[in-house]
Amino acid sequence: MRDYFLIARIISIYGKNGFLKITSFSDFPDRFFDLRKVFIDFFDDKKEFLVEKVEKAKDFFIIKFKNFDSDTDARILIGKDIFVSSEDAVKLPENYYFTHDFLGCKVYRNNMEFGSIKEVLHYPANDVLVIENHEGSEVLIPAVAGYIESFSPEKKILVLKPGGELFEDED
Repeated sequence: MRDYFLIARIISIYGKNGFLKITSFSDFPDRFFDLRKVFIDFFDDKKEFLVEKVEKAKDFFIIKFKNFDSDTDARILIGKDIFVSSEDAVKLPENYYFTHDFLGCKVYRNNMEFGSIKEVLHYPANDVLVIENHEGSEVLIPAVAGYIESFSPEKKILVLKPGGELFEDED
C-alpha cells in the first residue's frame, strides 16, 4: 500500500489556460518546482496527474496539469487536495519530523505509559503535541528538546523527560 502526503489544496482557476491557484500546506514551498506528478483524490481513490508547469505568483503558487488546457477543463479540480506519494515526499533534515510521524504515538513519562498523541498544533514559536492521557484529559506539551527525551517514529514511541511541567487543556 502506498502512503500519500497532503501538500496543497486547489482553490481557484487562474487565467484561461488551465492554470490553478493552490494553497501550500508544505513547510518547503520550493518543493513545488520539482514536482513531476501528484495525486488528487476522487471518491477515495487517488488519481495520478502529471505536472506541466508550476509558477510562483505573489504569496501563492499556480500549477498546470498535462491535458488541462482551459479553465473549463480545470474547473473540476477546484477544492481538491493535492498529494504526493511517499517516494516524492521531502527528505527532512535530521531531528525533523512530519506531523503524521507523531500522530498515534504512545507517550511515556517516568518509565510509565502516559497516553497517546492525538493532534499536533502548529504555532509560530513551536509545535505543541496534544496528548490524551489515560483519564481522557488532554495535556499539551511543547514539541521542543527541553520536554522530549527521545522519539522513535518507526516504533511510534515518544518519551518525555522526567519531571517538567505539563499543561492540561482547560476546554
